Amino acid sequence: MPSSSLESLLSELEHQKTQFSPNSGRRIEQLLRRLAGRSFREVDSLIRFHEALLFLLAHPHDSSTRKLIERLMNSFELRVQELRQSGQDLTPFDYIEYSGIAGTEIRGHFSYDIARWLVSRFGAAVEIAWEMVERKERLGATLPRFLPLLEEDSLVEANVPYREWMLAAKPNRRAELDWLVERFESLDLSAREKAELYDGLELWVRWKLYGSLPSRTRNFRHVRRVFFHKGALIARRDVSLKLEIARPVVAEKLSPRDGLEIIDMLRATTTVRYRELYGITHGDSRSVVRVDAGRGVEIFLWGLPRERRLPIRAYHLGFTLKNGVPVNYIEGLTFCGRMEVGFNTFYTFREGESAWVYAQVLRILHQLVGASCFSIDPYQLGFNNEEAIESGAYWFYRKLGFRSASAELRAVAEREEKKILRRKDYKSSPRILRKLSSGNALYEVDESRRGEWDRFSVRYLGLAVQRMMSRDFDGDKAKLRDAMELKIEEILRIGIRDLSSTERESFKNLALLLGLIPGLKEWSAEEKRRIEEFIRSKMSDDEASYVRLLEEHKRLNDALLRLASSER
Repeated sequence: MPSSSLESLLSELEHQKTQFSPNSGRRIEQLLRRLAGRSFREVDSLIRFHEALLFLLAHPHDSSTRKLIERLMNSFELRVQELRQSGQDLTPFDYIEYSGIAGTEIRGHFSYDIARWLVSRFGAAVEIAWEMVERKERLGATLPRFLPLLEEDSLVEANVPYREWMLAAKPNRRAELDWLVERFESLDLSAREKAELYDGLELWVRWKLYGSLPSRTRNFRHVRRVFFHKGALIARRDVSLKLEIARPVVAEKLSPRDGLEIIDMLRATTTVRYRELYGITHGDSRSVVRVDAGRGVEIFLWGLPRERRLPIRAYHLGFTLKNGVPVNYIEGLTFCGRMEVGFNTFYTFREGESAWVYAQVLRILHQLVGASCFSIDPYQLGFNNEEAIESGAYWFYRKLGFRSASAELRAVAEREEKKILRRKDYKSSPRILRKLSSGNALYEVDESRRGEWDRFSVRYLGLAVQRMMSRDFDGDKAKLRDAMELKIEEILRIGIRDLSSTERESFKNLALLLGLIPGLKEWSAEEKRRIEEFIRSKMSDDEASYVRLLEEHKRLNDALLRLASSER
């Protein structure tokens, strides 16, 4: 007779969650009903139960099991409260792998824009975590803007009670962080300057995930049609990037209101996991598109508003819902046809169909953005990332068709593959994996272009501009920008006054790169006209047009590609 201990029930549930036979579905429902009435006296056990339920919510066997899971998820705040009242150490709830469960709190450094968003959405549930603030003296340089006579204390006294000053100053009905953010908003400064000033305070923020707030436990969408798994999950060995990327994509443009709802969902999803990405914080709700990839997978993608765009690369960000549950986020930065792609599957879902979902992400990025080459950063492969080393992340990408950009690392990989073929039990050592992860890995959609991006780095372009500034303009940024603007304006015969303010900013940035191209003045009138079109596209509704126009202008693309492939 199977054991009824909590440990055995949890272990069996963790095993059964990835099994999709009719018997496993029935068994899971039995296990859930038995666990529903159990009392969890240890934090680790409750976390295991939560993560198994969340995985099953995204990969359900049938409708009755999913409804049962949703009911069980609603019990977690009370379960956490019982552990708190019993005096249990709740520290494991703070770990990045498990943070964000209903009834817990998260405490962290958040940027001004995320702190402002938290206050505007969740009000009193968000507060300054004063006990965590270590460098309170930083407050003395900024708070005098809002607190009259504070200098009398801050300039000459030690251990200034800054909180006491703030409590005395703010209206009684207002929370401290809410009041502080409002004061920052009243400053006659740009959005970037306000953010820099606030971020310098190094404040800690506490977010209490009580009630109906979007904890990991509750942050999922109800979908009209749930995909129920009736067979085995798609394994990595069954995924062909070449075939998947070639499949057509149909994208649905969301309204700005629906787009904001999606971006807010990802902001909450990542914030409770202590993550913050530029494109999540500053996403453009007017640009959100949705793709139904099948198997209950929806992939959302968006860009940045014009005033937040990067100087050179096009930026796209998004995330994936599996049956309404967030399972990963996506980041893509593109220039000269090469996209640096970040793909992070949340810990809970790494036993799911990660390789197949990844293939859908690349399919969408290739067809909607126009990326021709995908590049994986060394960190994702394992460079200074022991978690990726332990999971063998390098081989995940290698077996999907990625290759090392470095010839030396390709040779190491080939030797390892021969060992794997000879010995079925062979595994690459951590030392070898660290070596393999020390350089980028690439996947070229068009195999005839293999090798074009092997030495590519946008940083080389930036450094080349710095050397030009040092050599020709005495290290003066203003002189450099003015000179390049005038030079490229004359070469292209472009009417600067005809450009919008954002197009002019794009022109100023790209002029720095164009100034590096030898012989640009001798290019044909048509080639120069297309450069102007390319510059304007950086501030178009969607930066995908910027990516495509550069690829189509072969002479310009090749010139910039050469510059970005040389350290000198």
